[in-house]
Amino acid sequence: MEKIDTVILAGGFGSRISEKTKIIPKPMINIGKEPIIVHIIRKYHRAGIESFIIATGYKFNIINDFFKSRCLNYEKIEKNSYSFDYEIKKKIIKIKTIFTGEKTLTGTRILKIKKYIKTKKFFLTYGDGLSDVNLKKLLYFHDKNKKIATITGVRPPVRFGELVIKNNLVTSFKEKPQLNDGWINGGFFVFEKSFFKIINKKKNVMLERQPLESLTRKKELSAFKHNSFWQCMDTLRDYNILIKLNKKNAPWKK
Repeated sequence: MEKIDTVILAGGFGSRISEKTKIIPKPMINIGKEPIIVHIIRKYHRAGIESFIIATGYKFNIINDFFKSRCLNYEKIEKNSYSFDYEIKKKIIKIKTIFTGEKTLTGTRILKIKKYIKTKKFFLTYGDGLSDVNLKKLLYFHDKNKKIATITGVRPPVRFGELVIKNNLVTSFKEKPQLNDGWINGGFFVFEKSFFKIINKKKNVMLERQPLESLTRKKELSAFKHNSFWQCMDTLRDYNILIKLNKKNAPWKK
């Protein structure tokens, strides 16, 4: 794969899983022996990525301290921001943790790390989601469609069994069926650097609102459909699903 920077959004409060995030930021919640953010980094590294920019915010010091304790070398870039030499399978990768403010929204966080992105386009994902999405195919799809941005669309399983009832009788029961209609934002984006021109610089904005809505109106947002494994970690229930999967045949490690 060509050299391409990868941005990980890791600054949110994670309030829906407050059982864990009262103490640590969500990307630092362990799935097995490693924080979920390391699982994400390993996923991209297996595809050939060697440069990561982590946009930090809430409890940023815990993320910094983690990489300080496990890296080969590090240097301070600016206040609360560092560059690390981190080893994965005997290969050195660069990880930058850039403090983007505690209350900054996702779109504005991306704007704040602009100067650290050195490649013509970049991957971007959230610090709380895992998938077996093929990143090389995602990048090829993005290049082929020649749009400013590509979003990965997923169809997550519904949380409860689906009942079809007629005349007070259950005529069909499906335990947690896959959704047949509609796609949701699964993260795992590719952006051209021209995306920065789309983000409103005068307001604190969410990526999922003004920037993506603007791209949609301009017909500059393509969708890469992913029908296989995807799981976010919004709640304690989601966390428990990932813990179980990590113990045996974790799909995101393939």
